[in-house]
Amino acid sequence: MGEAPCFAHFLDDAGNMPDPPKIVIRRVYDHKAGGPHEVRVLVDRVWPRGVSRDSLHLERWAKDVAPSPALRKWFGHDPRRWPGFETRYRHELAENTAPLRELAQLATKGTLVLLYGARDEEHNQAVVLKDVLEEGIAHS
Repeated sequence: MGEAPCFAHFLDDAGNMPDPPKIVIRRVYDHKAGGPHEVRVLVDRVWPRGVSRDSLHLERWAKDVAPSPALRKWFGHDPRRWPGFETRYRHELAENTAPLRELAQLATKGTLVLLYGARDEEHNQAVVLKDVLEEGIAHS
């Protein structure tokens, strides 16, 4: 499935993670205005309907970490396919670690807010992406 990304550059001189970055997920339709220490990143491949670009106050639109179109189509937001989606998406992320490192770096600027458009708050790519980032940072 590939190796987890390495975030060793976050460690202090003693090899410890001083203050692990905070990562949260939020639905774009439930968003609140960004706080002063929030770094907001949209993690969907397609722009959410009915949402203006200015309203999200984004640092970045990270299409490059979103699930592939084929995986999105296969999953279809069917909770019964969640275990398979999670495994396949983790594989896709392991094959494309540069954008993960960029997101982890953004997390050092403040709370990293991963924004997504799906209705299901428990079965979406932001849940997996958050876990992958936190696992990578914890194992640095």
